[in-house]
Amino acid sequence: MVKAERKRGLRARWLVFPVAALLGWGCTRYVGTHADPGSTKPTPSASASASAPAKAAPTPGGTYDPADYAPQVRTYAKKAGISAQLLMAILYNEDYKPHDPAFERSWQKYKPDAAFGIANMHRAAFDQTKRGRDFASRKWEELPDDRALAVEAAAWYLHDMSEQLPSHWSGPYSRDELMALGYNAGGGNMAAFARGAKPGSQAGDYLARLRENWKKAGTAVGG
Repeated sequence: MVKAERKRGLRARWLVFPVAALLGWGCTRYVGTHADPGSTKPTPSASASASAPAKAAPTPGGTYDPADYAPQVRTYAKKAGISAQLLMAILYNEDYKPHDPAFERSWQKYKPDAAFGIANMHRAAFDQTKRGRDFASRKWEELPDDRALAVEAAAWYLHDMSEQLPSHWSGPYSRDELMALGYNAGGGNMAAFARGAKPGSQAGDYLARLRENWKKAGTAVGG
């Protein structure tokens, strides 16, 4: 009951927007995380194979089930060398707001620093993550319409977080938990958490939701 109320509360925050934003969208339809570029240092990857997962079309109205993207999650997690369960859990964490392409673009005009796509990635984080990778020619503006691209970018961002982790850390978090905290708060904060710093309320809530979503994320990807 508490979990359901928390999720409804998170969604409610994104459904009560300024009238100007709703009018700009036409008042016909129904936005954290996000990868903060922080101190990320992407490492160019080898060329990906030509057989990437097919682009999945967004569901009208902005609703969707992250589990529907399990094939893309497994494929890109494997390419990026990260846990598919972690990547799926991140998608569940980011499912607190509607993901309708038209609405995301309308909201971005009202709030230029808003995140795009089902993985809620900011422009600077996407532009930094794509460097040297097979999606380097893609644009951040494509994320709302191409959910496979959003999954791919999130996978490589998590890869970059993994590359920044020290060999040993004193904090009470697992590797995957630290990477998720890095996705939410940036590489610099992730390093601080690895040294034992206590996450603030936003990062702490993100970690709590990750743990809540962990089991169903594993089920979704067949883990």
